[in-house]
This record gives sequence, structure tokens and C-alpha cells, in this order.
Amino acid sequence: MKENEANVNDKRRSRMLLAGDIGGTKTLLGLFDCASPRPEPIATDSFPTLEYDDLSAMIAAFLQQHESRRESISAACFGVAGPVIGDTAELTNVPWRVDARRVAEAFRLKRTALLNDLQAMAYAVPLLRPSEIHVLQTGAPKPGGNIAVIAAGTGLGQALLHNVNGRFLPSPTEAGHADFCARTEREIVLLRELTARFGRAEVERVVSGRGLSNIHRVVHDGTCAAGIDPDDLESPAAISTAALERRCAECVEAFDIFIEAYGAEAGNLALRAMATAGVFLGGGIAPKILDALGGGAFMRAFRAKTPLEPLLEAVPVNVILNAEAGLLGAAVFAAAQ
Repeated sequence: MKENEANVNDKRRSRMLLAGDIGGTKTLLGLFDCASPRPEPIATDSFPTLEYDDLSAMIAAFLQQHESRRESISAACFGVAGPVIGDTAELTNVPWRVDARRVAEAFRLKRTALLNDLQAMAYAVPLLRPSEIHVLQTGAPKPGGNIAVIAAGTGLGQALLHNVNGRFLPSPTEAGHADFCARTEREIVLLRELTARFGRAEVERVVSGRGLSNIHRVVHDGTCAAGIDPDDLESPAAISTAALERRCAECVEAFDIFIEAYGAEAGNLALRAMATAGVFLGGGIAPKILDALGGGAFMRAFRAKTPLEPLLEAVPVNVILNAEAGLLGAAVFAAAQ
């Protein structure tokens, strides 16, 4: 009996999972050991998304570096920044169309799945270690409550984890493309400018890296004292740095608007999801601005939902520090297949 169990375990360890987290700026690809419940990474690489014609070209480049493990891949899953319809996805901020069936055929994969990138990240949330999160609000988590995930990066993603009889079931949304809700006079000015420029103001136009650039453009009447061009792809990081170093008053204002809008939208998501078990902030921005998120403005905007402040005061709020959470979540889903 023990010998049979050992053989089964050896076979499981010999199987590899191929996982991907496809973002608007960069894509992570990884090979994982088929361990359960948390697959262990064997090899991961980062790729500039727009330097490749499509996902298949990127996978080919990745597998060329890990040719010896290619034959042992038993399943694959890719989180993509866009809505997944059936086996295909049109990426929102990247000119790619991803077809899971074609990827499976090209690389002779038995099982290949696509998930929305935030849904993929959501699969990782229940498996995160204490060292992989930063607490913004301890709260008082409810055992039967739902969880919500929100992530500002190149764009804005949101996902839900529904608590069904004690088991968390991730589901995707495209809530980043819902309408931006202005709460203050300065946000109303921003709303008008965004509507005039884009036809409508979706929340991603404000709460994202590109959103910070949009805010910067609106609050600056003239030249930026920090010399930042909002059309530069590197401008979000430069604006944040200039604001934190207080080198430009308008950059400080733009950053403050961004922080409050992010907190308000996270609070909106907590209410929509009844996320009494917690809200998690993912994406590339939050871990880089922990001091700003903990400065008070974010959580005040999160909780300012009269008459439900007491409910939101009890919601745990955490930042995901693991930069590969989306990749891990894709591997978790692949392992379940």
C-alpha cells in the first residue's frame, strides 16, 4: 500500500504546470510543481508584453529556455487582463486575442484554461502566507463572509471570492470599466475633464497608473515643477516619487486624489461584495506606496459610506506583497484541472 502511494506521489511530482499572468505592461510565465494545495514554482520569467506578437510566441521563447521540462507539462492556465468568453479573450490594454484551444494545440497541452487576471489572483488569496500581506486595517473578519480583490496597475481589475459553505469560489468582473463616481468638488472637475476627453469616465481612467497620469494632466495648469510629461509611459512612477518627495505641489494634489479615489473604490467593492472576510489590494502599485496607503486618507475614503461605516470598519484590508500572486493563482487553477 505504501509503495503504491509512493508511486502516485512520484508521478504527481513529475508533472509540471505551465502558468501565466498576462498584464498590460509585463507578463509572467512559470513552471510549477503539481503540489497541492499550493503549487511550488520551479522556474519563472518576466517578459515585456508588447514585445511579442502573441502569447504563443512568448510561450515558445519561455519553453526554449526550459526545454528539458517541456514534455512533463500536464496542464496550463493563463490569467489575462480582459474578459474571458469561453476559451478566448480579447485583452483590454494589449492588441492580443488569446485562444486557449490554439495554445493547447501549438504546445500539445492536454488541458489549457483562461481566467481573467484578477480571478486568477483571487485563487491565490486563500493560500497567501502572513509574510506575503501587509495589513492596512485589522478589522474583525466574519468566518462566513466573502472576500474581494482590487488591483491597480496598468489598468484596474476587481474580483470576488464568494464564500459557499466555507469554500471560496473566485469569480471575475470587469468592474474597472464601470463608471467613475466623483465624491468631491475636485473629483467633479476631474470627471468633467475625463468625460470631455474620452466620452465617459470609467473608474480605470482614475484608479490605475494611467489614471494617475490623467489626474496629473488635469491638476497642472502649466508646466510641472518636477518636469514630468504625463504622456510618458514612466510618468506614474515619476508622479508618485515627486509627490512623496514633495517636489511639486500639483503632483502632491494628483497623488492625493489618486489615493482617495483608490480607497473609495475599494470601499465600493467591499459593499458590493459584502466582503466581510476581507479586501485585498493587489497589482504593482500598492506594494510600492505602503506608507501613503497607511497615511489615513485611503482608509478614510474606504470607510466613508454613511450609514455603513461600522460595517466597513470591521472589514480587514490587506495589501498583497507577493508580486507573483496572479501567476500562483493560475497555477492553483491548473492544478485543480
